[in-house]
Formats: sequence, structure tokens, C-alpha cells
Amino acid sequence: MLLYLRLLSESFSFAINALRNNKLRTLLSLLGVTIGIFSIIAVLAAVDSMDKKIKEDLSDMDMNTVYLMRFSFGPSEVPRWKREQFPDVTYEEFEHIKRNVNGIDKISFNLFTRNESIKYDSKTVNSIRVKPSTNEFFDIEPVKIEKGRLFNESESNSGSPVIVIGSEVATGLFENSDPIGKKIRLYGQKFTVIGVLKKQGQGMFGDSSDIAVFFPVNFLRKMYGDNSDMLTPAILIKPEKGIDVEEFKAELSQKLRAFRGVKTGEIDNFFMNVLSGFTDFIDNIVGQMNMIGWIISAFSLLVGGFGIANIMFVSVKERTNLIGIQKALGAKNKFILFQFLFEAIILSLIGGIVGMFLVWIIALILSSALDFEFVLSASNMLLGSGLAAFIGLISGIIPAISASKLDPVEAIRSGM
Repeated sequence: MLLYLRLLSESFSFAINALRNNKLRTLLSLLGVTIGIFSIIAVLAAVDSMDKKIKEDLSDMDMNTVYLMRFSFGPSEVPRWKREQFPDVTYEEFEHIKRNVNGIDKISFNLFTRNESIKYDSKTVNSIRVKPSTNEFFDIEPVKIEKGRLFNESESNSGSPVIVIGSEVATGLFENSDPIGKKIRLYGQKFTVIGVLKKQGQGMFGDSSDIAVFFPVNFLRKMYGDNSDMLTPAILIKPEKGIDVEEFKAELSQKLRAFRGVKTGEIDNFFMNVLSGFTDFIDNIVGQMNMIGWIISAFSLLVGGFGIANIMFVSVKERTNLIGIQKALGAKNKFILFQFLFEAIILSLIGGIVGMFLVWIIALILSSALDFEFVLSASNMLLGSGLAAFIGLISGIIPAISASKLDPVEAIRSGM
């Protein structure tokens, strides 16, 4: 056992000395592996970070939440020309579903519309996300209140001019003063600020509540009616816990089809987008991004591996005379084999470590510059180290075997 440990130790020392004595060659050999490992770990870190952020953004929501609207969240088998003929959902349909569909825990009527500017005295904040809804929306997509309160059912039904604002909106309009009770202008109308939300941070889909305002949907319905091109209505439904979602969707579809007068045999002229289906769609995209990243990185690693193999063959050729002398003095084939294997693996590992270090530096820079946390997990670090060692092993095995099988007499003679 001690003999083998000594053999490994001496082989390792010879490998380190060989790399140290050929600094330029070592540096050039590192580049391919560094780029390959950097590509793989960077892609994995970016995908993991995106996946983590999506799950955080959706963590407070029920995955069985149904978005009932004329549009589909993902690909659809319904032809585009036919989808464009689908009618919008209406407030009357919202009330009908609320009264007649069983198994509903919470239901909300929402309007999706364009961003707007909001004013207070001489100050203006632009590109604010406007989110008109009924009061039940806050039970479906929970928000955390910092000051004040959310609007209630009475204010929601009457369309009162009250508004809840995000933290960045509050800072932009009021700086350090208390916004509660102040009058702000939106759509040329005055709204009373009744609540300020806690800071959330940037959402994965650019939907942070920090730059959003919430007010009763009926206020906007009274202004524009139900047929405005600038408004896209949606009914959000949170089913009761433990309910069979497919049965719930079947009943929901049947009740809405009957209300709309859709004939038997005709397709639904609406989409029931379940949030879990949307997350499955996102997971599919994440998986495809992972695959593309692996393919690109594999080519980089292949180039790096060929570079190391080429350098190792050159190294064997240059040290043929030394190999012959070592074998003539009694060095075993294993000693020569391990010497070149260690050299290739060490070279590849250093390249991998440099690649991972670059990913770590870039992740720190981007995390501080953007409101987004890049995750460089221990599993990705281990994967990078393992891949680097594997590339070194594969790249160095053939040159190492050829070196260990050299005839000492021929090796000494060819080196003279």
C-alpha cells in the first residue's frame, strides 16, 4: 500500500513539474477546458436561477388557479383565425359563474391593460402597471401590505376611486412622506391612496407589484364600458382544496357554454388556463434551454479535450528520452502511466476551476447590478469539477498508455 502511495506521489510531482516547466503550453491548453466548463456552469446556473425565481414568484399561488379568458397561455390546437373570433369574458359571466359553479373558493374579475403614468402634484411616475380587479383578487394572488389597507367588497362593487400602490410608486411620488389619504391622478381622475404594498423585488416576468397599482375594476368599467379594445378581461378562479380539478373544469365549461349558448359539437370559445399547466410549459422551456446549453458546451469541451490530448502527445514525444531513462532505471509502466494521466487531469481541473471562478465573479456582478439572484449551487460546482476531471482522464488516457508502453532502449535511442 505504501509503495502505491509513493508511486502516486512521485507521479504527481513529475506531472506538476512538467506543467510548471511549460507555462505557455499549459496556459493554451487550459483555454479550451475553461471555456467549456464556463459555458456549462453558466448555462446551468442561469437556468437554475430562473427556475428558482419562477417558483418563488408563484409560491404564494394555488397551482390549480384557473385563468378564464379568450387567450391561451401556451400553444393551442385551435387555429389562430378561430381564436381571434373568441369573445372576451364579461362581468355578467363572472357573476353567473360565481353564483352557479360549485367548488369555487375565490373568484375575481380582472382587466389587463396597458401601462400608464400616475401623478401627484408636480411629480410623475411613468410605465406603471395598472391592475384593476375585484377585491377577491387579493385572496387569489396574495400581496403583503406595508401601510394602510386593501379595498373591500363594498368599494369593489361600487367602483370607488380608491387605490393601493406599490413601494416604488410610493417612493417616486411621495419620497419619505406618508402616502395614505393623499390624492393621486390616473386616467385624468383622482384616486385616494388607501394602501402601500411591501417591496417585492423584480418578478421573473416583469410583473413586480413594486411598480403596480390596484383599484376596483368597476371604476374602469364605468369609464370605458365592457367593449374597449384597450382592456382584456379575465376571470380568475381558485378552486376549493382537495377538489378534482378536471371535474371542476368540466362543470365550469358546461356552465359557461350554456350561458353563451354554445351548441353541442362546437368547440369551447374560451380558454381555461390552469396555472399548473403554465408551470409545466415553463419547465419544458427550461428543459430545452438546458439541452441547448449542454450541446453548445459539449462542443467547447470537445475542443478543449482534443487540445489537451494533442498537448499530451507532444509532451510524450518531447520526453521520450526521459521516459527511456526512467524505465531503464527501473520505473514501472504504472509510474509512467500515472505521470501523464495526472498531468492531463490536473491541467483539465485547473481549467475547470478557472471556468467556475469566472462564472462566480460574473454571477456576483450581475446579482449586484440587477434585482435578480444568480444561483451557483454546490451541485453545479461538483458537476463542473467532475466534468473537468473526466475530460482530463479521457484526453490523457491514450497518450499516457502510449508513453507507458515505450521500449526503454528505443526511447533512449530516439531521444539522442
